[in-house]
Order: sequence, then C-alpha cells, then structure tokens
Amino acid sequence: MDKVGKYMFVAEPFHCDFSHRLFMGHLGNYMLNAADYHSTERNFGMLYLNQLHKTWVLSRLAVEIDQMPTENTKFYVETWVESAMKYFTNRNFRLTSLDGQTVFGYGRSVWAMIDTRTRQPQDILKVHDGQSNEWIEADKPCPIAKNSRVKIGEGVPLTRSIDTYYSDVDVNGHINSVKYIEHVMDLFDLDWYKSHRLRRFEIAYVAESHQGDKLNFCMEQVGPEEYNVRIEKLEKDCTKAVEVCRCKLLFVKI
Repeated sequence: MDKVGKYMFVAEPFHCDFSHRLFMGHLGNYMLNAADYHSTERNFGMLYLNQLHKTWVLSRLAVEIDQMPTENTKFYVETWVESAMKYFTNRNFRLTSLDGQTVFGYGRSVWAMIDTRTRQPQDILKVHDGQSNEWIEADKPCPIAKNSRVKIGEGVPLTRSIDTYYSDVDVNGHINSVKYIEHVMDLFDLDWYKSHRLRRFEIAYVAESHQGDKLNFCMEQVGPEEYNVRIEKLEKDCTKAVEVCRCKLLFVKI
C-alpha cells in the first residue's frame, strides 16, 4: 500500500454556495474524511483506536485554495503523514482534478491522540509498537506555510455570540472541528463573498467545547483583506470566557 492516500469526492450541488463553488466547511469535511480513510486503511485510524479508548483530535489546520471546486466537479484529496512525534503528527493534503492537471489547493494539519475517558494526550508511537512511522512520507512536497502564531489582542470587540446544539457535536462528543470553520465564515455577509474569495484559512484549537456552551466570536482586521478571530466559550452557569480556538483568514478580491 502506498504511503500517500488518494480519495475521490464530488462537489455536490447542495454543498455549494451561491457562486456554485464548494463551501469551505464541506471541503474541510472531505479533507478530514480522507485523513480517516488513510489512517484506517493502515490500521491506526479511529476504528482501531476506539477499541483502545483512544481517538484522534485535530489540533491545527491550514488550507490554501487557488480555486474552489465547482458544482458537480469530481476531485481527489491526497493525504499523507509528513512526520510523527510522541504527542503530535503532521498530516498534509493536496487537492487536484481527476486528470491531475489542476491543483485546487493544499492543506497542512496537526493531530493529537487522546484518551476518550481522561481526554489526556497519548503516546502516538506506542500504537502498534510505532508502526505508524512506517507510513511517513517526508519527501512529498506541500508548498504552503505551516500554521502561524495568530496574535489577537485582549481588547478586540465581540462580533457575535451563538448557542451550540445537537448538530454541532461530533463522534468525539465535542463541538465538531468543521463547525467552528463554518461559524467563522458566517461572520462575513453575502455581499463580501460576492467581491472576495478565501485564499487561506488557519485554525488552531486550544480547548474543547460541548453542546450547551455559548460561543463568542471576537474579530479584528489586521490587513486589507486579512482577519484574526478568537473563539471563546461560556459554559453553562459560568460567567468566565475560556478561549477555544484562534483563526486567521486571508481573502483576495475577485
């Protein structure tokens, strides 16, 4: 089996926006699905880990898009593990047309393994006696920058608050990683997307949030088309906000 996994997806019509291009959230889902397919086929995926009361959680994600797949377009998501350490592993993505002539974009991600009972980090290299190292592909290029250290001041005003519900929760019992992306994209209205497209999206997860938590979104503009966002949670019967994740968005004018 090759070290690089390659999986076909379709930009289904109801997963596309008004411009007939795939929503960023759905692209994120396809990338996470590809990561799960790749790891499961090589016996270090969630299907195996759940038997050991362990699971993968996404820690960081950076995606750069040159062009978003359009409605009904079939495309490949390639994924591979670039490196693995004790508590984190780096996984990359490449998005291409079926003929390989068009590269839609690239992604970089960092994953952690946790115990599903204690929620504490676990030693990745102990799974299958470190056999995950056999699948590392360090030579395949991923020509985008890694996640940056997003800096956002304490005095940034609150932009929006939302409640969380059943459909926000994933198989790990916390708010789904992609739901944060969708909520952040919703901070910009339709008119903005008529004149801009997303070029790069970064997100770094700091803490878990759960159904019933209120999420606060604080956003500041740091460049002509560049924004930083901090997401905080307010747990039930709690008045102190706790940081959940930070995002950076870079747009370009259409």
